[in-house]
Amino acid sequence: MKLGVFSVLFYDRNFEEMLDYVAASGLDMIEVGTGGNPGDKFCNLDELLEDESKRQAFMEKIESRGLQISGFSCHNNPISPDKEEAQLADETLRKTIQLAALLNVPVVNTFSGVAGSDDSAKRANWPVTPWPTVYTEIYEYQWEHKLIPYWKDLAEFAKAHDVKIAIELHAGFLVHTPYTLLKLRAATNEYIGANLDPSHLWWQGIDPVAAIRILGKENAIHHFHAKDTYINQDNVNMHGLTDMQPYNDVATRAWTFRTVGYGHSPYEWGEMISQLIIQGYDYVMSIEHEDPIMSVEEGFQKAVENLKSVNIQEKGPDIWWA
Repeated sequence: MKLGVFSVLFYDRNFEEMLDYVAASGLDMIEVGTGGNPGDKFCNLDELLEDESKRQAFMEKIESRGLQISGFSCHNNPISPDKEEAQLADETLRKTIQLAALLNVPVVNTFSGVAGSDDSAKRANWPVTPWPTVYTEIYEYQWEHKLIPYWKDLAEFAKAHDVKIAIELHAGFLVHTPYTLLKLRAATNEYIGANLDPSHLWWQGIDPVAAIRILGKENAIHHFHAKDTYINQDNVNMHGLTDMQPYNDVATRAWTFRTVGYGHSPYEWGEMISQLIIQGYDYVMSIEHEDPIMSVEEGFQKAVENLKSVNIQEKGPDIWWA
């Protein structure tokens, strides 16, 4: 398995400083933001789309350091009830797919998005319970009239450019579980898959190893984020898993994002790596850092250390013993 990092961690550096640091840390790949929530500090979409020489210089800086791009990322809400937000998200996503095709980057990471409650809504609405029945009505409206129509068109656009779309299973958006990812994939095409981040599964009560089996059987894992989550059961008993406290209220929150190995043991991460390979995904684990009690520098280095300790880099031998 290749190790990578979401380069947004190092927005305090310039592009070449970031690349030098990642290469010196012994990683193989970088994930590059092109707009939306990750921002676009290291990748100006319009400049790169318009100028081949700038694309060549961009890739030369990466490849000369022995690195590759695992994926471009533009996490946003393309079905937002805010028309300006939705338009910008859609334009950025389509441009990112076009750039990925030009640079032979195989995957673009994003969110599915979440719509409003109806055509007159001004803010997003995330239904997570079937009763009162108004929530079921909102859910059906969002899927049938907003999510599926948008992603049917976008999936065909991705297919035409031969670029996979990896949707991050993230709370607050309509695709946030293996079921909802497979539901959308069935309604669109095989270019739609998951950017699987176990940190967003643990706090929902989903076992990431089981999720890998479920999605892997469908060849539906396109990218993988390496981020951990710590569950505080005493706080779960008080606040439940849908805890609305700010992320920096670590002492009282039900769950908290942690760097790899500080929510679940390296052994459990090794289990995930093994299951990913068994299910046919042998691409990248891209490190994220959203740990509120550890610096980016320390969190990143701890994640690298812990992942390297359990990573599988070489393919297994022929079964010569049987």
